Amino acid sequence: MDFINLPLLAVAAVLFLSLALGVFSTRAGFPLLLVFLVAGALAGEDGPGGYHFDDFALSFWVGNVALAVILLDGGLRTSFSRFRTGLKPSLLLATFGVALTAAVTGVTAMWLLDLEWKQGLLLGAIVGSTDAAAVFALLERSGVMLNERVSATLEIESGMNDPMAVYLTLALIATAAESGTGGGHWGDAGLSLLQQFGWGALVGVLGGFAVSAFVNRMPGDGGDGGIVALMIGAAGLGVFAGTGLIGGSGFLAVYLFGLILAKRAAARIPAALSAMDGYAWLAQAGMFLLLGLLVTPSALVTTAWPALGVACVLMFVARPLAVWLCLAPFRFRPHEVWFIAWVGLRGAVPIVLAIFPLIAGVSRAMLLFNVAFVVVLASLLLQGTTIGLVARRLRVALPSGANEREMRAVFGDFSLDANAPIGSICGFYGLPVPPEPDRPVAAWLATALGRPPVVGDHLRIGHADLSVRAMEGPRITAVGLKLEGDAVAGG
Repeated sequence: MDFINLPLLAVAAVLFLSLALGVFSTRAGFPLLLVFLVAGALAGEDGPGGYHFDDFALSFWVGNVALAVILLDGGLRTSFSRFRTGLKPSLLLATFGVALTAAVTGVTAMWLLDLEWKQGLLLGAIVGSTDAAAVFALLERSGVMLNERVSATLEIESGMNDPMAVYLTLALIATAAESGTGGGHWGDAGLSLLQQFGWGALVGVLGGFAVSAFVNRMPGDGGDGGIVALMIGAAGLGVFAGTGLIGGSGFLAVYLFGLILAKRAAARIPAALSAMDGYAWLAQAGMFLLLGLLVTPSALVTTAWPALGVACVLMFVARPLAVWLCLAPFRFRPHEVWFIAWVGLRGAVPIVLAIFPLIAGVSRAMLLFNVAFVVVLASLLLQGTTIGLVARRLRVALPSGANEREMRAVFGDFSLDANAPIGSICGFYGLPVPPEPDRPVAAWLATALGRPPVVGDHLRIGHADLSVRAMEGPRITAVGLKLEGDAVAGG
């Protein structure tokens, strides 16, 4: 039985040690996902483990299944109401934003790595999308509470941008495999993009409706969370695989499947979330360990500096440029835009996508894989460890309700009745009286903001600062007031 016991002992030991180190490392702000990735690399042929592993097909399969489980868990935890503030900007970021990021990064890669334009743009496409596993995990563990507009945009974007990244990667692989321009493939690729989004959305939504109807009719009082979680997991993987078989995006489908299921089976889902969380963490740990095994650290040395240059352009130029252009129509505050640009986390998705060229036999595919790995390491190490710090510095973190000092610093010393007329408030505090002075201050503030309000929104009026202090759904229920000298800038 040694052929079973020895590998099982090795895998269990690496997984346990990675988790143990990760739990303690998160206190210092070190991302747990990075611990798994490094542990896999150390267990590989260049590390103390010395294990030679180069099964890219297995890694590709495991990576896709793990991403499906992670996206399913993310969909189950995303409130449908968050689409009120996050859907439109997320869709633009998940399409045009990914393409622009890929283009800028690809041009940079051509110059730094001496690549042909096809290979450079292919690398840009591989690293162009944010990673759901990294975003969901690191936002949850950042220790800060973000306003709904920012958190919803980041989460929904990461759940919906994979189809564009897959489309660009496959189209550029087809082009790179041709000796000519490959122009004939772009028409087919355009149709593939429509199929990716269309079938993904249709199957995900229909699957969510069908499975939620079944789950709601299951016998029991909802306490059998383990069984419900297993059923949801199996159904989600079925939706993922079925969508892929007909040419759709399984990633988009399984995310929407979880979202619809959480909305329509709200009484049953909470009991299953604990088990689903365990499945998601197991998927993340296994995926990052396996992807870490694939890389040979000594092979990264020769391209380390150019690869870091690609990572820097991606983080400091391409991503911010794409975010600013995509969010310009939606009146985000500048600090919110900068934070969303910073949390463009790269994780397992670029590494999984980098396996595509290896399987397809694209020229210099191993170089693309190594550079993608360095980009992921840089993103997790720099962006992943600073989420909480940057959120506080940019003032997008909301205060804890239990901390009165922080509440006053953000919302001011005065809490106004949401139904009080704006004209009366302005007259009492000596502020400019706006048109329609009889309107309730909450209704006036929601209109004046020019965007769907969220807790933490600020608007300057005269020498005072009005803020959204509390909400019920889309309705403002409490308004904060700060007088000049304490008012928050950048509203």
